[in-house]
Amino acid sequence: MPTKKALMPEPPSGMVASHTSAQNEWDESEVQQIHRSQAAPFLWTPAEDLRFITTTFQHLHTSGWYWGGMTASEARDALIGASEGTFLVRDSSHPLYLFTLSIQTWRGPTNVRIEYDSGRFRLDSSFPARSSLLSFSALPSLMQHYTSMSQEEKRIEEEHHMVSKDNGILLKLRKPLYRPQAFPTLQHLTRLAINSHTDCHTQLPLPRPLMLYLQEYPFQV
Repeated sequence: MPTKKALMPEPPSGMVASHTSAQNEWDESEVQQIHRSQAAPFLWTPAEDLRFITTTFQHLHTSGWYWGGMTASEARDALIGASEGTFLVRDSSHPLYLFTLSIQTWRGPTNVRIEYDSGRFRLDSSFPARSSLLSFSALPSLMQHYTSMSQEEKRIEEEHHMVSKDNGILLKLRKPLYRPQAFPTLQHLTRLAINSHTDCHTQLPLPRPLMLYLQEYPFQV
């Protein structure tokens, strides 16, 4: 799993040259503290990866459209007969990827890997517009983005089109395929409906337990 490494900044050369043994020199511990504070915003640690991935799996298990460890053939069987745009997310069989998006197209089911890097998710594609594909800090947010764009087809621009790297099929996300064993409860469906109308739960006149329940899954899909 790739992580970004931060380069430790060095004092400007002019500053180094201006100091002599007769002048006040920076204490070594103070210099190290400054270096750590400057590098911190650019450093993504394995511990942060662990916390982030743990939260991601909590969201996925709540969603109902995460199917876990299944093969491409099993995903195809699950999507056969579904309408175009029906999708699910499963574990990737590729060692360099965590998840794969399986989706029904007009030509049948196909798969797109989902890239993960330092707390961001993005679809994998060899399409020329790949560099303009957005990345998201939550996997359900990625699904929500492309689902909402597919629902407004007249306003979809090139960036909002996903193209399978294998066969060049234009992909449109329209609705999730829920696992029979994980079909969402009425409470969760109500939460999705509320989330589709507001993204500011704190302004709702709700008791704290319900407020926390909404905040546990702040997505619309």
